Amino acid sequence: MSDASDLPERGSNGQRSNPPALNLPAAVTAAIVIILAVYVLGAYVLSADARDTMFFYGGFIPARYNYPLSEQGLEWLWTPLTYSFLHGGVEHLGFNALWLAAFGAPVVRRIGTARFVVFWVVSSVASAALYLGLHWNEASLLIGASGVISALMGAACRFAFPPDHRRRAREVHLYPRLSIGDSLRSRTVAMFMLMWFIGNVIFALGIPLLGDIGNVAWEAHIGGFLFGFLLFALFDPMQR
Repeated sequence: MSDASDLPERGSNGQRSNPPALNLPAAVTAAIVIILAVYVLGAYVLSADARDTMFFYGGFIPARYNYPLSEQGLEWLWTPLTYSFLHGGVEHLGFNALWLAAFGAPVVRRIGTARFVVFWVVSSVASAALYLGLHWNEASLLIGASGVISALMGAACRFAFPPDHRRRAREVHLYPRLSIGDSLRSRTVAMFMLMWFIGNVIFALGIPLLGDIGNVAWEAHIGGFLFGFLLFALFDPMQR
């Protein structure tokens, strides 16, 4: 993902060498492969009972936290992370993979693989935490990487949409990080956030927009986005 003013490099023979159309960081490619492999395992390899078991022990269920943790297994410990690798259908998986490629790439190029792994873990937990707070004691099942992807979107709002006077002929991930205030004052960021929140309000009202992707956990989206937007500076190695 680079600015339109970048020029293609020339090869040794003086001819322009165009970059590949799909040039994702290894960490983003690995994440997409993992969620794809987990989906294939559940949809085409495991039996229906085994798939239900995988969702029960890997999905995030708020009701677990209403019982003494000492009287149950350790699912409460790992499911705030493992749910982000589970998907309920092809539409759900495909939609998340596309947005993961779009927003994961610039964030990974900026913060590196190690920080990206930590970012995924913490944003997954943050998304699940808000979902838990709004669905306490419910036996609902939360799955999908949407919360993490929303966190990546929030993080991108801090650097990927700088004001015009700060743009240079450089790659997107090298733009200066904006303060929270400057981000909110940016017309581009404000419009992006407005459209994003409107989309989640539509999801909350149960209006289908993207085919059969099941019940959309907009609460996890909000939790992830706020985490990425407000706390991105903790993961950003670049100084303002």
